[in-house]
Amino acid sequence: MSGAGPQLAVSVREANRPARGPMAHLLHALNQPLTGLQCAMEVALTDPRSADYYIRTLKDGLDLVARLRMLAEAMREVADLQAPRGEERVVVLLDNLLREAVTELKPVSESKRVHFRLDSTGPFPVRAEAGRLTALLFRSFECVIALSRRDSAVRILAQGEPGMVNLTVSWEEGPAPEHSPDSRAELGCLIAQCGWEQMGATWTQEEAGGKRTWTIRMPRAWTIQRAQSATGVI
Repeated sequence: MSGAGPQLAVSVREANRPARGPMAHLLHALNQPLTGLQCAMEVALTDPRSADYYIRTLKDGLDLVARLRMLAEAMREVADLQAPRGEERVVVLLDNLLREAVTELKPVSESKRVHFRLDSTGPFPVRAEAGRLTALLFRSFECVIALSRRDSAVRILAQGEPGMVNLTVSWEEGPAPEHSPDSRAELGCLIAQCGWEQMGATWTQEEAGGKRTWTIRMPRAWTIQRAQSATGVI
């Protein structure tokens, strides 16, 4: 390592994340800023340096600490999601919650000139903790807006198949955020993935040609005919 300045590692965007769980990914991601911070401190202590050098090292170190704190907060959220909760699972109509989330987030999406295109062939009753599912939809779509290219569309398609509901979310990716692939928005995607999986859904992601697609599959609570005649559905 040269004495020209602290060697602070910089993240580069990964085309595909390693096949590891959310918590394992976060633990792995901690290694880079921790190593960079340790390296910077060690270099700063080897020989006397100029005041400008120490100021620059402290600023870079604070940036690394901020990244560590962001990763630690993400780990706490994942741990909270994985912990058992007492909220009762009820039957909710996913298509209703999708429309509500898209409507509520319209001012946020329009500020970035990102437009939602929702297509649902529901009703799609699913059994879930209503509050958690609502929060999860908002968290998922907020991250998608943050990562989308300006002046583009987010396509949301809800479809049914025997016993299952398929939710597909696709969008055109914008410029890589700072500290990608561990930016705040990308960590939010990782937390959203954990939330969907804890809800009993399967979650897959594909990236190709500047486009990212999530596919989320959830068990359907009832058939469409029974859902239309049922009462007590949120």
